[in-house]
Amino acid sequence: MFAQLLSDVGSLWAKYGTVYLTGIANTLILAVTATLIGCIIGFLCGILQTIPYGPNDHFIKRFLLKLIRIILRAYVEIFRGTPMILQAVFIYYGMPYFFGISFKDIWTVSIIVVSINTGAYMAESVRGGIMSIDPGQFEGAKAIGMNHWQTMLYVILPQTLRNIMPQIGNNYIINVKDTSVMFIIGFSDFFAVHKMVSGAVFKYFPSAFMEMIGYLCLTLLASFLLRKMEKKLAGKSNYELVNTDQLVMAAGTYSYPAEAGTPFDEISKDYKGEKK
Repeated sequence: MFAQLLSDVGSLWAKYGTVYLTGIANTLILAVTATLIGCIIGFLCGILQTIPYGPNDHFIKRFLLKLIRIILRAYVEIFRGTPMILQAVFIYYGMPYFFGISFKDIWTVSIIVVSINTGAYMAESVRGGIMSIDPGQFEGAKAIGMNHWQTMLYVILPQTLRNIMPQIGNNYIINVKDTSVMFIIGFSDFFAVHKMVSGAVFKYFPSAFMEMIGYLCLTLLASFLLRKMEKKLAGKSNYELVNTDQLVMAAGTYSYPAEAGTPFDEISKDYKGEKK
């Protein structure tokens, strides 16, 4: 039976190999693009949710920040609490139904749906990553005159990115698999190719076996690359201490007489007397 399975897989690949590769390429493009856009959405949401305000701030500022946090909370809860397949149906079919806005490009709708869904998960990951940073770094940045955006851009977000890199990789792997639900709106991803081929030749299991191996290879490759990136961001495991002080001037660079000492030494009274 296993030999028969391999034979059926070989015949499917010989006939539809190009179609399967096109589906894999579409899946990767959608997953990478949506993950990048989702990360940007998540970082923006994380920054907006952590803007500080107090009772001494202007009423308009406090009102706007509270309103933004309510909107972001609703966005996160809605898109984390509903299946992506229903989100795709709502955006693709619901937007024309309620607002008369129709989408002619399936790629646009697919990227919007997966990106917004990823952004909802990343928003909470980024918020948690920002809150895990030592509060003293916020205070230090504020002490040297940085505003909130400068503190986030140059001090907090680089550390947050390193801390949440495993979560970013996890979301990417999820997107590689979950883009299969986009077939509901006609997107030709890897899973949609499987449905098309199996319906044409009536060999459902051999095609599904190919799909399983293909998705497993994609996720294992992504896991390998992400671990390499994590090690790169973590830096070296040991460091060599500097044995010399770079601020000390090298010997022979002083222009004063030897008996006068260096510019950093106190000039002796005898030298001052001779000079007079």
